[in-house]
Parts: sequence; C-alpha cells; structure tokens
Amino acid sequence: MMKLAIKTCTLDMSYTDMLDFCVEQGISAVEIGTGNWSGAPHIDLEEMVSSETARQRWIDEMRRRNLELCTLNCSGNPLAYEKDWAVTEKTFRLAEQLGVKKIVMMSGLPAGCPGDKTPVWVTTSWPPETQDILDYQWNEVAIPKWRELVRMAADCGIERIALENHGMQLVYNPETLLRLREAVGPMVGMNLDPSHLFWMGGDPIEAARVLGEAGAIYHIHGKDSRPERRMCGPNGMLDTKPIDQFRQRSWNYVAVGAGHGAQWWQEFFSVVRMSGYDDVVSLEMEDLTLPMLEGHLSSLRTLKEALVL
Repeated sequence: MMKLAIKTCTLDMSYTDMLDFCVEQGISAVEIGTGNWSGAPHIDLEEMVSSETARQRWIDEMRRRNLELCTLNCSGNPLAYEKDWAVTEKTFRLAEQLGVKKIVMMSGLPAGCPGDKTPVWVTTSWPPETQDILDYQWNEVAIPKWRELVRMAADCGIERIALENHGMQLVYNPETLLRLREAVGPMVGMNLDPSHLFWMGGDPIEAARVLGEAGAIYHIHGKDSRPERRMCGPNGMLDTKPIDQFRQRSWNYVAVGAGHGAQWWQEFFSVVRMSGYDDVVSLEMEDLTLPMLEGHLSSLRTLKEALVL
C-alpha cells in the first residue's frame, strides 16, 4: 500500500522536532537530504559516515517513533563538480552503513565541451552545434560516469537509484531516463515528480504509464506547480527569473492542491498503482507564497485525501 513520507529539508525544525511533527501528521517515513543542493538540516553526513555511535543515536530517534528511513537524497551535479561527486559517494557509503537500499538524486549535467566548466542544458535541436554538445555530454561524460556510479552503488548494497525528472539535468523526462537506463542498466529508474513535467508541458499521468511499462518508477515526489496565466500567456513557460520572484514568473512551485486539485492527484496515484508502483509518496514542499509550515500542512491534506489515508 502506498504510504506518505516527507522530504524533510524544508521543515525548519530540529531533527527531533521534525520527527515529532511527522508522527503528529501520521507520516510513515522520511526522506533525508544529505547535502549538495540540500542544506541537510537533519543530518551531518561527515559525522554519520565516520561515527557508528552517531549513526546509532540518529537512527534510534527515528525507530523510537516507528518512522522508516525510506531513502537518502543527495541531489547535486556529480557529472560536473568533484564536490558533488564526493557527497554522492559518501551518501552511498552511509546508505550501506544504515541498510538503505534506495537513493534519490538527479542525473547531473555535464559541460558542453572539453575544457568548459559550465553545465549546458540543451532544449532545442537548432543551431546544429546542439547535437555535438549532446553527443559529448551523453557519450563522453554521462554514460561512463554513470556506469561508475552504478558500480559504486552496487558495491554499497544499493538496489535502486531514483533520478528526479528536473530541468537543467541530462535526465529530465521518461525518454531521457530510459536512454540512460539502456546504457547503464536497471539500477537507475525515475523519481517521478509531477511538478517539473507540468511546466515542461508534459503529462505526469502518461509519464507514469510509459515508465510503468519499463518497470522504471522507483520513487514519487508529491509536489505541485502552477502556470501563472497572466505571465505565461504572453511569454510562454520558459522562465529564468529566480523562484522567489513568484509574482513575475510564468509558473511557480505551489503547495500540493494549489495547482492541481485532489481529483487530479487521485487519478495520478491510481495510474501509478496500475503501473506497478506501490511504495512511498514523499511530499516536497517548495511553495514560497506560503509560510513553510502552512504549505506543508496544506499539501499533506491534499495528499492524504488523494491517497485515501
């Protein structure tokens, strides 16, 4: 049966207060960010990897409350930055020490050519040099590095790596996920996050069907986004303004239900189940238009209604 979790990074609470909040809200599991693009407020990765005492104390607090550690999240760009690779490697080692079998992360994104240091996200087939960039990114960087990451994960007893379909990543939709999976094997699957597909013009329900046919749904983020009609009507959905400028943006991340209501989420979860996924749905709350606690509570209400919890 699908169960509700929280990706805890945006809960501005101490570790134990966060765990108590999860219990109060009827949450079954937690997804813990370990670093890279997460501030990792609820874990000290260095201490945890190096100290059995620290690990035991940390996990005991969770077990005492009957909460499950469903995954560690180390989303960053290990294809471009050595520091992100290092956090990824330490997260894999911590997963082995804690017995965690699933990692959530992003694919990363290489630079556009040898010698360049800036990741380049190609979203169009023209001008023609885009094809040279893609060939370099996939064949010379991503596939060799991901083969190494898969070997490293397997050595740590990890069984699944769920890649989030995020923009500015080499894997950002089912098609790109399946391309990487074909090259490196079934260790990699998708962390299906509807919010990103919405603004990219995709249909998360159809994405679930495609991924389900490949047995490639490994994780679900409960996260919503909304087109802002006054801005996206004349400008389209591509938007480079920072997310805190939400009044001027063409789309925004919003609390679950503020973009797509409970009926949409019920259908999504129904199709996800039909597609073979019956595991965790992890709330990721990034609505800057609301106080963060209010956004979590509002999102949880919608998710619980849609999951019939």
